[in-house]
Amino acid sequence: MSQNARPVGDGSLAPETAAKAATARDALGERDGVLVAFSGGVDSAVVAALAADVLGDDAVACTARSETLPAAELADAERVADEIGIPHETVTFSELDDPNFVANDGDRCYHCRTMRLGKMYETAKDLGIDTVCDGTNADDPGEGHRPGLRAVEELDVFSPLLDAGVSKEEVRAIADAYDLSVADKPSMACLSSRIPTGLEVTEERLSRVEKAERVLREWGFEGFRVRDHDGLARVEIAPEELERALDPAFADAVHEHLTDLGFEYVTLDMAGYRTGSVSPGGDEDEENSDGSADDGVDLGRRYPR
Repeated sequence: MSQNARPVGDGSLAPETAAKAATARDALGERDGVLVAFSGGVDSAVVAALAADVLGDDAVACTARSETLPAAELADAERVADEIGIPHETVTFSELDDPNFVANDGDRCYHCRTMRLGKMYETAKDLGIDTVCDGTNADDPGEGHRPGLRAVEELDVFSPLLDAGVSKEEVRAIADAYDLSVADKPSMACLSSRIPTGLEVTEERLSRVEKAERVLREWGFEGFRVRDHDGLARVEIAPEELERALDPAFADAVHEHLTDLGFEYVTLDMAGYRTGSVSPGGDEDEENSDGSADDGVDLGRRYPR
């Protein structure tokens, strides 16, 4: 059977989606090797799976470690790379070394992505690989203020999902066809997206946001953000889970935990979780955009002290 005729994943995809996925895979197969900018989210995981499928060990996933990447996300990226069976590299750098990033203007994501992808190219060169690719999909360019995409274009990063016209919904279907655990993974933008535009990004602010969100995750919430308004924590909870957050036991516990982390005040945003509520145009550069929440509401649960 020819390469083009081989089904993608388990062969369960709808014909149109399967054709797009095969187009993306074949385009990857035309390269001598690729390094996938790999967050462990669904988009980059699908690119990694397609690349590993067609290139074997000539495809490498690479995750950039920095202060803006939660430790849990790095661990998840390592797990997903192992699940796919693709070699996994990490590269360490600090966005805080760039005063343009620290200033946190409307182009913060552009400065971040430029540095991050620059490190990817350095790693690719060390490995003898010419192509760096990412998980940009066909829906991303139309989602408002996304300065990170400008860096992708300027650095000539290969975006096979975008080129093949693969939508976000189709990305998830392809992930499911490969039986990837991240097929329905909730969104996770970098930690700097929790700091309002114009307020400097500092290690202290990033650290307390990461710790605060870890608390909410451990308590079973899925769709949420903790925004750091210079010491005031604005907690956003997905509408599906907001009833749980109105539990007086939650209010008491979240105030205690977050003030222990260094926040002076803790508030609950009654509008609920929405992406980019502190960014220009109301958008965040995210790998995953569809979050889901628990259906169950347990108002009687107690939160650990």
